[in-house]
Amino acid sequence: MLALAGVARAGGEQALEKVTVIGSTTQQVGVADAASVGTVTQKQLEARTVYRPGELLEATPGLVVSQHSGEGKANQFYLRGFNLDHGTDLRTSVDGMLVNQRSHGHGQGWTDLNFLIPELATGLRYKKGPYDASEGDFASAGAVAVTYADALPSGIASIGLGENGYRRALLADSPAFAAGKLLYALEALHNDGPFIHPDNYRKVNGVLRYSQGDAANGWNLTGMAYSAKWNATDQVPKRAVDSGRLNRFDLIDPTDGGRAHRYSLSGAWRRTGDTTSTEINAYLAHWKLDLFSNFTYFLDNPVDGDQFAQPDRRTMTALNAKHTWQAAWFGLDSENEVGLQIQNDNIFNGLLNTRARQTLSVTRRDHIVESSVGAYLQNATRWAKWFRTVVGVRADTYRFDVRSDRAENSGTTDASKLSPKLNLIFGPWDKTELYANAGTGFHSNDARGTVIKGDPKSGDAVDPVTPLVRSKGIELGARTSLIAGLQTSLSVYRLDFDSELVFVGDAGTTQAGRPSRRTGVELANYYRLSDWLTVDADVAFARARLRDAAPEGTRIPGAVEGVASVALALDNLGPWFGAVQARYFGPRPLIEDNSVRSKSTATLNGRIGYKISPKLQVELEGFNLTNRQASAIDYYYTSRLPGEAAEGVADLHFHPIESRSFRATLVARF
Repeated sequence: MLALAGVARAGGEQALEKVTVIGSTTQQVGVADAASVGTVTQKQLEARTVYRPGELLEATPGLVVSQHSGEGKANQFYLRGFNLDHGTDLRTSVDGMLVNQRSHGHGQGWTDLNFLIPELATGLRYKKGPYDASEGDFASAGAVAVTYADALPSGIASIGLGENGYRRALLADSPAFAAGKLLYALEALHNDGPFIHPDNYRKVNGVLRYSQGDAANGWNLTGMAYSAKWNATDQVPKRAVDSGRLNRFDLIDPTDGGRAHRYSLSGAWRRTGDTTSTEINAYLAHWKLDLFSNFTYFLDNPVDGDQFAQPDRRTMTALNAKHTWQAAWFGLDSENEVGLQIQNDNIFNGLLNTRARQTLSVTRRDHIVESSVGAYLQNATRWAKWFRTVVGVRADTYRFDVRSDRAENSGTTDASKLSPKLNLIFGPWDKTELYANAGTGFHSNDARGTVIKGDPKSGDAVDPVTPLVRSKGIELGARTSLIAGLQTSLSVYRLDFDSELVFVGDAGTTQAGRPSRRTGVELANYYRLSDWLTVDADVAFARARLRDAAPEGTRIPGAVEGVASVALALDNLGPWFGAVQARYFGPRPLIEDNSVRSKSTATLNGRIGYKISPKLQVELEGFNLTNRQASAIDYYYTSRLPGEAAEGVADLHFHPIESRSFRATLVARF
């Protein structure tokens, strides 16, 4: 281990040094480079009640994970004034593998976390804002990294039963094998949800990992496999529910849904010396998705309906390497880090008009090869006992190669971005630090939009869009643990985008949005009140505006304005343990002039457990305990139901949060 106390990498991890653990979270004063970065440990993750695997990411203060369709679809994310759709501008990785999918058939940055097994997660690291040189594409609003265990403390066998057809079984262990550990996990799940037409979500999920060594010096080789099928109750029009034509858990097109699979092979190697550290990971991942949706019902095709399919098949290969070394500059403690990130995506996707999942016509089919190389250099130096800096620069270059079924929409283009970062850290004084952060970042646009010349539906001429969209962020923050057991962080930020460029997967075209600005404030608290009670309490407010004047208005549709959560975890009460968490995300503008807004959504979840013996326990989880009738997401657009005028009706469309339900789980450890 290095003895360089207090010098930290950008992103909140003490470089080559153990981090003191207090309760179920890590102490960040003297470690973090910003008030908006942090680490959540396994114990804190275990205390959370999650309806679906993606909600594990809500351990990140201010992040909301939602759903607007069937359970197999990627989640919807809200953070820092963004409706992040299915993952744009929230970089997510599991065990070093990027989950965001570039140039995806349904949405840029598609983040499907349904393959995640919560029991294998040993920690979660989050970073917000474009201030860390090691984070590239999609990381402007934030980055979340989930780490899997190399070995489990004991084997796990669990069986879960619940309302609405919920069934889950998990078997996992990590016995000694040869000179290392062989970890295996197998999960099977079924869930219908509260819907009139059941989701009938079925998934099988497996992990097999062999590892040797430890976190400082070791290696692992991992195979993962996930397969799922589901029906989908997408958002429904409010007018149909208000009139009694539809139940809020009903649907219009019973053939919506999808199927997906993910297979991956990955490896990681780590070596630590007295003053150096090297990490390398590489992976090969194959994803396939067939997604069938119908959001406008009978607007475009009054006879067959408006269902469309978005098939996406891709193979991703990537290599990530970083090397860290200490150097004494003029008697100052300093640490340097250099990194290289290479990725290639071989993608086949399209947009098809369908009826009952049968193809009627093809809007477009494309073969995309998207390649990128990112390199960064970062230096952390302590200039005085009360002042240190983390300075970095990142360079990214992309190549987009599109072969479309329409010749005018085929082509090749290249783009590069240079992104400097600056982090100033003052303190600590009385267990308190102050931070000033600035940096630029980017997100890539869909490759099809970078070469497009003709609208695939209308045939009209269109202009290609900028391949890489610049973001600029600044932040001021503070963090303190002055009060015994209480850790508090406060941050005030501003984030600008040159353009809200998005590929509109539902239409098969790319639209260049207007420049935007988000400003906000976040307050996060973790309080260990006693050996048996801890409290997480977070609140965040954001103001999102388009920066240019236009008659339609300056609001950003779907931009979240307020988020709050409180979670209490109880343990060490003899055989009893439990948790309760309340989550709130506020109303949002649904169109640019703010004349139509969503309502707020609040949920209360909880769990109670009893340890029958040191090796056997039973848990009861409850979701939406107050049985609120609220929306998981809201949209405002035009749709047409049978019998309505040909031009359709502009209306609010919503996907409901699930009704109150309970799940019981028996867990045996061996």
